[in-house]
Amino acid sequence: MTSTPDAPEHDGSDLAALREEIDALQAIPHEEIVNPLPKDIEDREPAPHATDAIGSEKWDRPADEESLEG
Repeated sequence: MTSTPDAPEHDGSDLAALREEIDALQAIPHEEIVNPLPKDIEDREPAPHATDAIGSEKWDRPADEESLEG
């Protein structure tokens, strides 16, 4: 880059803010940039909970008997 009397040679001091912004963007995971999840949807996601193993249900017991055990 050449300098002229109206525009002195650039020292790069104003690039620090741009460098901070680039670093902040690089800290975001790639998946979040490509497929972002809106914050309000993320807050409404149900929490996972443990379930019974497949095939462990007892279908031959009456419903009222199961409610007494659980």
